[in-house]
Amino acid sequence: MVEGKADWMKMKPSEVESLVVELAQKGNTPSKIGIILRDQHGIPKVKMLGKKISKMLAEKKITYTTEKQMYQASIENIEKHSAQHKHDYTAKKALAKKLWHVKKLK
Repeated sequence: MVEGKADWMKMKPSEVESLVVELAQKGNTPSKIGIILRDQHGIPKVKMLGKKISKMLAEKKITYTTEKQMYQASIENIEKHSAQHKHDYTAKKALAKKLWHVKKLK
């Protein structure tokens, strides 16, 4: 694949990068930013412009919560709940499912 701007794209790489930063500052994850760019701005893949979304955010030192971090927070909450409510088997099952997801994300 040839890097650089495609002929049919209307936005410049610098415009796309500023749009990515703006969307990240609103609290969107890189995957969500990619979906927004695809659906609303007609950019199929930002990587076509030379960099991935996560690379752009890393260069600008913008942090975001990853899916794994969200699962970890949820697991902590369920563990606290399970410690107080020993017979809540539904919560124990939910904890097992969350742990499975985290293991799969590694």
